[in-house]
Amino acid sequence: MERGKITLSMVVKNESERFLRDALLRHKTFIDEAVIIDDGSTDNTPELCHEILAGIPMRFIRNDTSKFHNEVTLRKQQWDETILTAPQWILNLDADEMFEASFGRPQIDVMLNQTEYDVFYFRLYDMWSKMQYRDDKYWQAHHFYRPFLVRYRSDVPYFWKETPQHCGRFPLTIGLFSYQCHPARIQHFGWALKEDRAAKYERYQLLDPDARYGWKEQYDSILDESPTLVEWEG
Repeated sequence: MERGKITLSMVVKNESERFLRDALLRHKTFIDEAVIIDDGSTDNTPELCHEILAGIPMRFIRNDTSKFHNEVTLRKQQWDETILTAPQWILNLDADEMFEASFGRPQIDVMLNQTEYDVFYFRLYDMWSKMQYRDDKYWQAHHFYRPFLVRYRSDVPYFWKETPQHCGRFPLTIGLFSYQCHPARIQHFGWALKEDRAAKYERYQLLDPDARYGWKEQYDSILDESPTLVEWEG
């Protein structure tokens, strides 16, 4: 059986001095193409994407004005631009997310060659430093499996959670697809730097001040001075 094609789908904005380089270097070893939405970067993020993914077919779309204040419009754009490439499998990762080092082409090949499952779920670890993740009552993402790799099916209609924040990276429809939970872990470095945590806290206060779309206590906990951290192993 021929290995299925895997398309990396990603939204970026001002990522050149953060984790984008490491993430793309990690992913390029097993992806076949990429679709990247630049949501109004003012740094050299676009140039970095083209540099690292040179030789890999890429659809690169640049928004003059950021759409993140209404995230569902941005995620719909990401999805629509991705399916224009006639993808077989879509790997949806943010610019500060990457699989653990032990995960790569051999595991991907097995997953893409099977026909039983249409979605693969993984655990996401919110890293509070390079080698520690947060684990308390407000930060438990790593205890649950969420979809990141989806077989695109053109025979079904897709619908979204229509909220301006926390709408999900995929249409809700994929929750109806057959799936398997995979043991590989994903590290999310979006919280790993103190300045990033402060910026995200301010952003949530601006975009969701009444916590209509999120969890107020979790928002408030972002700036905790002594959170419960666990050492990353592996």
